[in-house]
Amino acid sequence: MPDINIHSQPTATDTITFLGTAGARFMVSRQLAASGGIWLDLSGTRILLDPGPGSIVQATKRKLDAEKLSAIILSHRHLDHAADANVMIEAMTNGGHNRHGRVFAPADAVQDEPVIFSYLKSFIEGITILEAKSTYKIGNVTFTTSERHVHPVETYGMVFQSSGHTFGYLTDTRYFESLYRSYACELVIINVVLNEPHPKIDHLSIPDVERLIKEIKPRIAILSHFGLHVWEANPQQIASELSGRTGVRVIAAKDGMKFDLEELDEAQHGK
Repeated sequence: MPDINIHSQPTATDTITFLGTAGARFMVSRQLAASGGIWLDLSGTRILLDPGPGSIVQATKRKLDAEKLSAIILSHRHLDHAADANVMIEAMTNGGHNRHGRVFAPADAVQDEPVIFSYLKSFIEGITILEAKSTYKIGNVTFTTSERHVHPVETYGMVFQSSGHTFGYLTDTRYFESLYRSYACELVIINVVLNEPHPKIDHLSIPDVERLIKEIKPRIAILSHFGLHVWEANPQQIASELSGRTGVRVIAAKDGMKFDLEELDEAQHGK
């Protein structure tokens, strides 16, 4: 289990910041919403998840200092999740002048057609290959990968543990029967691209998400990574309807939204 103890400083709150909420090619190419990934600030450890196109722009816009990152995690190699990985490594290491940090990614993201430029490998402490159902440590945070998702490339979601809370990042996949078992957590972030299941597209739809929320039974679910048709159908309205049908508080993420994990304690006490 790699242990990365860098840039870990006490922090008042544990937060999840959505640098962008666009999912799949049409939303990203048109930038109907931003596509920068998710910034985690957990127990003083800062981690960037899936830095898609514009991650550096969105992080800078929100005054998030990339040099304080301890790690970058890629759930898979697709452009909407990894296009800004190289520029964020440059930013994290101050152009290589401050060698630190680690990249976590599936094997096919760094082997035959690597998404990380070769010269950047000397800027960081190393690349850790993600494997299914494995646990890793970054500073004060641990995370465990899911079983492999059903997606065109090697893909893993993950569940994070920090300050007594657990939350999952359920990234791109087709729905399958055992999927929910990897996400026993209080909060689950779910990527939803489709309004309805499509036999040729390995992404989650709104009915899939409803089923997963009922199976996982989190205190709170956050929807993000919206496909074009989901965006046109109004994610806020979709979240409201899912809340009514599942009995779980469902939130539609917005670009720049910051979620404080203390809200999980409020949810537990029915506030």
